[in-house]
Amino acid sequence: MKVGLLYSRIRKDEKLLLGELRERGHDVEKVDVRKEQFGVGDPPAALAACDVVLDRCLATSRSKYATTFCESYGVPVVNDATTADVCADKAKTSVKLDATGVPTPATTVAFDVDSAMAAIEEFGYPCVIKPVVGSWGRLLAKIESESAAEAVLEHKKTLGHYEHSVFYVQEYVEKPGRDLRVLTLDGEPVAAMARSSDHWLTNAAKGAEVTEYDIPEEVAEIAREASDAVGGGLLGVDVMETGDGYTVPEVNHTVEFKALNDAVETDVPAAVVDWLETKAGTEVSA
Repeated sequence: MKVGLLYSRIRKDEKLLLGELRERGHDVEKVDVRKEQFGVGDPPAALAACDVVLDRCLATSRSKYATTFCESYGVPVVNDATTADVCADKAKTSVKLDATGVPTPATTVAFDVDSAMAAIEEFGYPCVIKPVVGSWGRLLAKIESESAAEAVLEHKKTLGHYEHSVFYVQEYVEKPGRDLRVLTLDGEPVAAMARSSDHWLTNAAKGAEVTEYDIPEEVAEIAREASDAVGGGLLGVDVMETGDGYTVPEVNHTVEFKALNDAVETDVPAAVVDWLETKAGTEVSA
């Protein structure tokens, strides 16, 4: 098959995928979205003959628009534009998860400093403020006092970008020093890791220790439901353990898996390429 790879930087994750694809003899067309143009109508020459396109854009804006254009050309794209649009926005993800019955932390969105402060007071301390768009644990704040809340809200207001005027306030979830990341392919769990840290943020990008996690059926089912809620595809479902079960704070659509691949026995890039071959075959035959 011919695979189009949308990217803006080739990281270890992309190198793992490229190595697996080329080892199997697949033709790969790397498309640097910073240098490509996506016009209305016909696809760029680099994508015209692709059986499937894999979105690995770093920037959310590039991911959303590039996948939208690919779909308009009739080129199968993973993940599709709908999934990208939902997962790229934490507020939209929260709505989708809740609407489909997936356990997710209590969340309130406000559009003004005063109403955001009221939401924080309603949650009580501690609670969490997150940017609606972002990854790697950046700009998340654990709010432990009124003065801290006032400072964070003022900082967000001063930043000026409209996304910082969407105040996404969420309950603070007590977890046992770790959270879980489950990689799913159209809802089917492939591998998972536990990310442990003394810090309240347990992202691998923040230096958390990662270990393989054997997925119990309850977590597998929650991951399937979360994948279905946001539209399926190649996803990283974040799961937190609570005293009352599990909760899903977010789902990642351009999921990084290098840390996962190092932690587990499963060959993650091989599993992803197996799945891509199926996707391409299904789309082509249709």
